[in-house]
Order: sequence, then C-alpha cells, then structure tokens
Amino acid sequence: MILRHAVPALLGLSLITGPVQALDLNAMSDAERAEFGEQVRDYLLENPEVIIEAINILEQRNAEAEAVADKELVAAHADALFNDGYSWVGGNPDGDITLVEFMDYRCGYCRRAVPEVANLLSEDGNIRLVIKELPILGDASVLSSRFAVATKHVAGDDAYKQVHDALLEFSGEPSEVTLRRISDGLGLDSDAILAAMDSDQVTDEITQTRELAQRMNISGTPSFVLGTEMLRGFLPADQMLQIVDGVRAEQG
Repeated sequence: MILRHAVPALLGLSLITGPVQALDLNAMSDAERAEFGEQVRDYLLENPEVIIEAINILEQRNAEAEAVADKELVAAHADALFNDGYSWVGGNPDGDITLVEFMDYRCGYCRRAVPEVANLLSEDGNIRLVIKELPILGDASVLSSRFAVATKHVAGDDAYKQVHDALLEFSGEPSEVTLRRISDGLGLDSDAILAAMDSDQVTDEITQTRELAQRMNISGTPSFVLGTEMLRGFLPADQMLQIVDGVRAEQG
C-alpha cells in the first residue's frame, strides 16, 4: 500500500526539514499507526545516516539559537559588562571593540588564555580589555581575587596588573604569608593591602561580578564577551581575531 512505501521516506524528510503537514497520525486507525511505527523503525535501521544528519542539523539550529540569545544577553547588560566603573581596563582604553574576560586565578584554562589574549592585543591594537574577577573554584580562588581587588583599591591599576599577572603564574597555595611575599616582592604596601581584603568595597565588587555572571548564564572560566559576541571558553588568538573581524563588519 502507499503508506508502506511513502511513510518512511516522509519521516526521513521530516527529521531533516520539519513536520510533514500532510501526514495526520490522528486520522489513522490503530492498525495503520502500528504499521507506521514498524515502517519508521525499518526505515531508520536501513538508513541510520538520516538520524545523524538530523542530529547535526538540530545541533546547528541550537547553536544558532544560543548565539542569538547570548547577543541579547550582551546587549541587555552592556553597561555592567563594559563600563561598570570598577573593573580593571587595559589594552587600548579607546579601542573600538571591548574584550571582557571573566577569570579565576586557579583556573588552568585562564592561565592558558593569558598568552592568547596578549597576542590578540598585540596583533590588534584597537581592542579594549576589561578583567572581571570571578572566583568560582573554592576558597583559594576567593582569597586570590580579594587580594587582587584590594591591591587595586590600595595601590592603583598598575599595581593590580602586576599582582594579577603574578597570581596567574603562582603555583602555590595562597595564604597571608604567600600573598604578602608577592606584594613585598613588587614593592607594595602589604599591610594596607591585606587589611583591605575583607573590606565591604572588595566584597561588593566581587559580589556584583558574580551576580552579573549569573545573569549572563556564565558558569565557567574563562568566559569572554568580545564586542557583541559571547565566547564561552578558551579560544586561541587567531580565532578571536576572526571574531573581531566579524564584529567590526557588523558594526559597519
């Protein structure tokens, strides 16, 4: 019968292109629906590549939908991302594109990202960099971030960058002793920095960044916002440069 030959092909097509409107399962008898199920099973067993193709298309559609949703999140939280008034700003402060990095000092991929971000800023001198402290890997991460943020408050942006770089290279366990050693080695006022670590100002800054990450659905580090694009994870500099070109093209 026509159903026997047509339904499997229609089903295979529907897996790729969407529902087949001409096929009304409710209009079938119980026997026809049973036959339909058998034919579907036989077709998929004989043509498993249809399933793979359908999964690939579904994943592509999901990725496209997620990219659109991420762009909407970036637009909705642009001020908090790009101009929060407290995060450290580097690169070219007047750059036409801003790269925001959510990072954790205990994160291995954050450490791997350091030379890639440096290469990106070196290759393209028109990128503004914003660092956001997002300590999510336990108490040691929080302690390191408090130390870095306190350094910025006590000693300024240049000292913060020195401490930031030192913490990303530091392989030991952070403690008052080891953090003091870092700040002493940089010629900073260790007593003042350590005293400021538990201040309300430091706490509020880290809390605001954590809340922003939650609103952005960021659950891991490093996470980046590059212009209008969300990059959820580590990317090499050459791929980020391609995204920069795409963002600039969108901006006209």
